[in-house]
Amino acid sequence: MDAEAAKFIGAGIAVGCGAIGPGIGEGIVASRGLEAIGRNPEAGDKIIPLMFATMAVAESTGIYGLVIALLILFAF
Repeated sequence: MDAEAAKFIGAGIAVGCGAIGPGIGEGIVASRGLEAIGRNPEAGDKIIPLMFATMAVAESTGIYGLVIALLILFAF
């Protein structure tokens, strides 16, 4: 296997593994947030912005995986 193929495989693994955690985490956040709104609809105005902020923080770890993949592809 040449170095170019190894770079593509490494980048794919970095993005793939980096997307698993945020996907699971965001699903859990959305599930629990909607459950809370279902139990107390009046609190929806407070829960939804916090839910989206938490999902954005969880997504940042996926973006780190993308950055690592881009470094593998273009910096080495």
